[in-house]
Amino acid sequence: MIRAIVTDIEGTTSDIRFVHNVLFPYARERLAAFITAQQFADPVKSILDNLREEIAQPNASPAELTQTLFTFMDEDRKSTALKALQGLIWRDGYVNGDFTGHLYPDVLPALEKWKSEGIDLYVYSSGSVAAQKLLFGYSDEGDITHLFSGYFDTHVGAKREVPSYQTIAKQIGHSAGHILFLSDIHQELDAAEQAGFRTVQLIRGDGDTASHHHQVPRFDKIHPEQIPS
Repeated sequence: MIRAIVTDIEGTTSDIRFVHNVLFPYARERLAAFITAQQFADPVKSILDNLREEIAQPNASPAELTQTLFTFMDEDRKSTALKALQGLIWRDGYVNGDFTGHLYPDVLPALEKWKSEGIDLYVYSSGSVAAQKLLFGYSDEGDITHLFSGYFDTHVGAKREVPSYQTIAKQIGHSAGHILFLSDIHQELDAAEQAGFRTVQLIRGDGDTASHHHQVPRFDKIHPEQIPS
C-alpha cells in the first residue's frame, strides 16, 4: 500500500515553461539590485556567505558573487544559494500579483483525492523549499499548501542521487516501498527506485523511450491503490 506520495514540480505538477519563461527571467532581471540592497541583511547575508564557501572564494565581493550567480543561471546549476535567492525574489512577484504558480488542471483534484484517502503528500524539487511553498501558496488554484505534509529541496541531496531518497524516506517515516515518487525525469526515478521507492513518470509530451518506468500523461491516470508495495 502506498502511504506517501512525493512529487516533483517542473514538468510534473507544473509546466516547465512557467519556470523558464516567467520565474527565471523575473529573478534574473532583479538579482543585481536585490543583492545590492539586501547584502548586509539576513537571510541574504548568510546566503552570500554560503555561496562564498560553495565557490571557495571567501573574499568575493557582492558584484563578483552576482556575476557567479548569472553564470550559474546560464549553466542551470543546481546551486542551493542561487535557489534561495531566486525564492526570495519570486516571493515579491507572487505577493505583488505579478504572476501565479502554474498547475496543470489535473493536479489539484488528484492531490485532494489522495489526501482524502489518507495518503501523505510531499514535494521534492531542485527549487528551494521557500520557492516551492510560494508556487503552491500562490497557485492558479489559490493556496493549496495545506495538502502537503512536507517539502524537500537540494539540502537533502541532488535529485539523481540515491542517498537523497533514502534521507527523504527516513524523514517521512515510511518504508521506501510504501512511498511513490512522481517525476518527468527518468534519471530521478532511477535513483528513487534504487532507494526502494515506487515510481511513476509523468509524460506531458512525447514518450521517454529511454525509460522503463510506468508512464502516464496526467495525474488522474495514477492509481496508488493499484501500485504493488
